Amino acid sequence: MLRPNVLTEFNPTVNTPKVEPGAYIDKLASVIGDVSIGAKVFVAPFASIRGDEGQPIVIREGSNVQDGVVVHALETFSDGALVEKNLVTVDGEKYAVYVGARVSLAHQSQVHGPAAVGDNTFIGMQALIFKSIIGKNVVVEPGAKIIGVTVAEGRYVPAGSVLVTQEAADALPKITPAYPFAKLNDGVLEVNEAFADKYLEMATGEHSKDTAAAPAAAAPQGH
Repeated sequence: MLRPNVLTEFNPTVNTPKVEPGAYIDKLASVIGDVSIGAKVFVAPFASIRGDEGQPIVIREGSNVQDGVVVHALETFSDGALVEKNLVTVDGEKYAVYVGARVSLAHQSQVHGPAAVGDNTFIGMQALIFKSIIGKNVVVEPGAKIIGVTVAEGRYVPAGSVLVTQEAADALPKITPAYPFAKLNDGVLEVNEAFADKYLEMATGEHSKDTAAAPAAAAPQGH
């Protein structure tokens, strides 16, 4: 479901989600407000991406947002001005939530802004990212909680970890060829890109069938 946000004191504009060609959003997913979805993105059933409080939210091309994922953010507008502390800056642009290209947000994970996730990163099942910057080529294993820190490129966060200090984040191990999940995201991306292609193909086919099956308007009768 795609729909605009509502007007509120903390969100004075109405925005409708923008979806690039080739992306697939399941009809049981919810995408609301100031959200941009890139090409080849797969959004699974019961995912929720709400750009109605913090905005904008961006999901770059080739990423996947799996079942039950929540992407949301703290308010970014108050008393007529931007709330800078609730924004992240990526390549000179400000976002409530930024999810890079070829990112996997696995089942029931949460990315709550202000937050950014770098390209080719895997966020594991039921992991939480809040007020944090996650670098490129990172693996966040299932159940990890990351709050208020920056995780450097090429690190992994062990399952169930709770990171709330920068010192702990800086001590995270680096991904090496011996790390068992070093290539995990590659396979996840391949599967979900196929899902985006094939579910979109099926949805387009169903739409064509419905259109073809619709009764033609009756022609005016001559006299």
